[in-house]
Amino acid sequence: MGIFTIITLLTVLSAIFAYINTKFLKLPFTIGLMIMAIAFTLVVLGLGVVEKEILEEAKLLIQSIDFETILLDIMLSFLLFAGALHTKLDVLKNYRAPIGLFATIGVLISTFLIGGMMYGITQLLNYPIDFIYCLLFGSLISPTDPIAVLGILKEANAPKKLEIKIVGESLFNDGVGVVVFLVIFGIAQKGLGAISFGEVAFLFAEEVGGGIILGLLLGWVAFQLMKTIDHYETEVMITLALVMGGYSLASYLHFSGPLAIVVAGLFIGNRSPEIAWSETTQNYVDKFWELVDVFLNAILFVLIGFELLIVTIDAKYILFGLIAIPVSLLARYLALSGPIAIFNNKLEFIPKTGMVMTWGGIRGGISIALALSLEPQMGREFFLTVTYVIVVFSIIGQGLTLGPLVKRVLKKEEAIN
Repeated sequence: MGIFTIITLLTVLSAIFAYINTKFLKLPFTIGLMIMAIAFTLVVLGLGVVEKEILEEAKLLIQSIDFETILLDIMLSFLLFAGALHTKLDVLKNYRAPIGLFATIGVLISTFLIGGMMYGITQLLNYPIDFIYCLLFGSLISPTDPIAVLGILKEANAPKKLEIKIVGESLFNDGVGVVVFLVIFGIAQKGLGAISFGEVAFLFAEEVGGGIILGLLLGWVAFQLMKTIDHYETEVMITLALVMGGYSLASYLHFSGPLAIVVAGLFIGNRSPEIAWSETTQNYVDKFWELVDVFLNAILFVLIGFELLIVTIDAKYILFGLIAIPVSLLARYLALSGPIAIFNNKLEFIPKTGMVMTWGGIRGGISIALALSLEPQMGREFFLTVTYVIVVFSIIGQGLTLGPLVKRVLKKEEAIN
């Protein structure tokens, strides 16, 4: 089946699911689409019991879609740019220190906590897995998804200071999480003795530092170009070229593409409206990227639902996945506790910030894409199933209950005040 046919099929199904959700279910957009996709997949699995050819054709279709490449090399740059473009630095800068710690030290602490606990649990339950592979799993499950949680926080009327911490952290920890994963992946491939601490530190600094510097440079160049013209069609094209060309250039230079695009998006989104864009241009750029964001998210969450077809349905794997849910939540809570304690008095966090940020740290497509990139000897099938269980629980379970949790916390705060 050709790529155009696959895109067409996904688009048609996404539109149908979106209509059913909007008309009848009325769930948050991305969550509703994924639930519909999972329900559709379960119907296909049921039909496959009666007619095996249907199931085989469906599996071949999903296996023909390179989810890892589609998300990490294509979708991610557009989604991150769209999110960063609408994030205002005047709010973000007040929380830059805790967000920086959440997205860097927090990711590292979460990686080692999850890796260590999963290693101990697999040993205890007589399913031993090498520590380095458990650590690899910790790195791929630690990044959180800013896309699903943003709409939920808006619907719950969450305070801006809470929303900006969760979304700001998620925008940056995707890039840092991918870098941490790549470093550990290299160690797992070559062996700990084959890579020195200096090489690891250089790779981390090159990816992160290079990504940030490249992002600033790309954002500045695009800003300067748009400042010299007033033609919204051309300026929309410049932003599109920035995302596609910038991400490719970052990959070629071995810099972090996600970080480069986030920084470029923040630069343009905060500098251009007042200086480079007319009101018409700003309106068209905003609407264009909102539509790109909505469309790609629809495709992404439908794809996540369909990935159920290629996940190994093994009772033992699912059990470990269920165990890994509280493990990942506990690790996130502990990883956030330090920065929250440090900045709590200075920045006046709302009560239960740690709990809300932990529950609001929804895992998404990036974790599944990274799990798909594992090699067979790294426990790929095991960790893919475990990751899928966590992601489904995270998007549906946490996603549907985050709004009520935020409202309850706010009511308690009002009662105290």
